[in-house]
Amino acid sequence: MAEIKRLSSDSHSVLDRVAPGVFDNPLSSQLVAEFLGDDRHHLVVAVDQGVVIGFVSGVHYVHPDKPAEMFINEIGVAPGHQGQGVGKATMQELLRYAERLGCREAWVLTNRTNHAAMRLFAATGGEHASHDQVMFTFFPGRNR
Repeated sequence: MAEIKRLSSDSHSVLDRVAPGVFDNPLSSQLVAEFLGDDRHHLVVAVDQGVVIGFVSGVHYVHPDKPAEMFINEIGVAPGHQGQGVGKATMQELLRYAERLGCREAWVLTNRTNHAAMRLFAATGGEHASHDQVMFTFFPGRNR
């Protein structure tokens, strides 16, 4: 099984070797440094033989009138490693860390038709909302 680790601002070099298909786009060293340099941004990776084969990212979300939460932003696993528990292991580590941070809950959005994500989130203890959610996307600077 891969080694599961939570990255910090001084461990960005772990992302120097990433398997194809893990992230949507090539990594930018500037964006990696910015993401890992923010204490509220979290990246848990699965590393096999020095290569990142999976990840989950989250944001420690705070609000003036609500307890802390973890927004699970994105998860990715290299195609050749899917179905082997990599996604579940990274999710579990992020959820353990969210608990240590005092997060009351963690949440993620997905499409009901994304069957792999639905299985993963259920397998890691997630409970899907009993009602449909609607997501709006905004593009600052456009659509004014």
